[in-house]
Amino acid sequence: MSDALWNEDIDAENFREPAATYHAAVFEQYKLCVEMADRVSARRNLANTFFLTLHSALLVFLSTWLSQEHHRRAPVALALPALLVLLGMCATWWITVRSYQQLNRGKFEVIGSFEERLPARAFVAAEWRALGEGRDWRVYLPLGRVERWIPLLFAVAYLLGFAALAL
Repeated sequence: MSDALWNEDIDAENFREPAATYHAAVFEQYKLCVEMADRVSARRNLANTFFLTLHSALLVFLSTWLSQEHHRRAPVALALPALLVLLGMCATWWITVRSYQQLNRGKFEVIGSFEERLPARAFVAAEWRALGEGRDWRVYLPLGRVERWIPLLFAVAYLLGFAALAL
């Protein structure tokens, strides 16, 4: 990653400004990368909130609708397409979460490469090590591991609910 990050033609020695300006430029780019990683995390949180709200509202609607006796006998021809749409929404949510995780992983690799040239490697190296690198859930449970399960749990709930209706 480090090879792709650094422009070989420009370094502190051949930068057109004093070396201090070069280092300031590197630090400004580093701060921008950290800010962008934070923004991706915020957008990821908004996406999760959107999907969680949507699915929760759908479950409330379906529970209310199916609590009425005459709706319980809806034809299977209507139930199967609805189930497929709901499962498709769960798949879309899971793929969205996965995409944000991949994007953040790339951003943190770039941030780590920046930190190799900074006096301290606090954000990627030290903090991640302090959290046990996500290996022990009692020290730190990475959100990505948890959030991937939520769309799957909704999918299972939909499958079980529709199976119960079919019986």
